[in-house]
Amino acid sequence: MEVRLFATLRENRGKAVRVDWHEGINGLAVMESLGILPSAVAIYLINGRNANPDAALSESDIVSLFPPVGGG
Repeated sequence: MEVRLFATLRENRGKAVRVDWHEGINGLAVMESLGILPSAVAIYLINGRNANPDAALSESDIVSLFPPVGGG
C-alpha cells in the first residue's frame, strides 16, 4: 500500500513509502509502523478523501498524511 507524506512528515522518510498490507490494517497501524504519532497528523486522507484513521484499509488504497500547518 502506498503512503504519501507531506511537509515535516517527510523528514527521514521520503515523499512516499510502501507499507505491507494485511487484513484489518488501518491508518493508526500505518502511522505506528512509520514512527508517526497520530497527534502529528492533522489531515488524514484515503484515496484523496477525508477519512477516519481507524477505518480498515484496502491493499490498493493510497493514504496521505499531512501535519498541522504553522505560520503567522
